[in-house]
Amino acid sequence: PLCPQVKAFVTQDIPLYHNLEMKHLPGADPELVLLSHRYEELERIPLSDMTREEINQLVQELGFYRKETPDAPVPEEFQFAPARPLPTLLPHKAPAADDKTSDEREEEAHPDL
Repeated sequence: PLCPQVKAFVTQDIPLYHNLEMKHLPGADPELVLLSHRYEELERIPLSDMTREEINQLVQELGFYRKETPDAPVPEEFQFAPARPLPTLLPHKAPAADDKTSDEREEEAHPDL
């Protein structure tokens, strides 16, 4: 069974986080499983001994975007949060930077749009 702190996080906080999902596995200890964009497991963090506040802090430090309400829109820059550019890429080669530059160029080229 979930301890009250973890249960409060699961029921009240998870719906506020973008790209954070709850999967119930009967009998399993609660843990945060971080996946790559290809759904490959990157890391497992046990949550049993953490307070609700500590779990919220951890999730935000990992880069998950917290909405004001479960139905609130997610700003465009956080759509893929907490994904980060691959560390092997140089910053100027990161897809997000290239996309933004390309969008800015398009806006300059088509001011009427």
